[in-house]
Amino acid sequence: MTTKKKNTAFLIVQDNEDARPIIEAVEQDNPGVNIQYEPGMVRMERAASLIVKRETVEELTGREWDVQELHLVLISLAGHVDEDDEKFELSWG
Repeated sequence: MTTKKKNTAFLIVQDNEDARPIIEAVEQDNPGVNIQYEPGMVRMERAASLIVKRETVEELTGREWDVQELHLVLISLAGHVDEDDEKFELSWG
């Protein structure tokens, strides 16, 4: 099991078809993100901040995507949440 590092933002989602474009978008938009695949879940972590952009998920799915849909696959998170119609962002500071 991984221990939480100070000031590391993380997002844990279910490992299913609905989450895959979110995982791909996080990987694309967050240089240096560490993605760990575990049974039934995927943990994405990055120092200081992590962002899920609506536009990137829409490009990957080929359909409109509401940022609120993230909550359907969300297991856990760490960081201060800044959420609007365009993004879901976790950060420290």
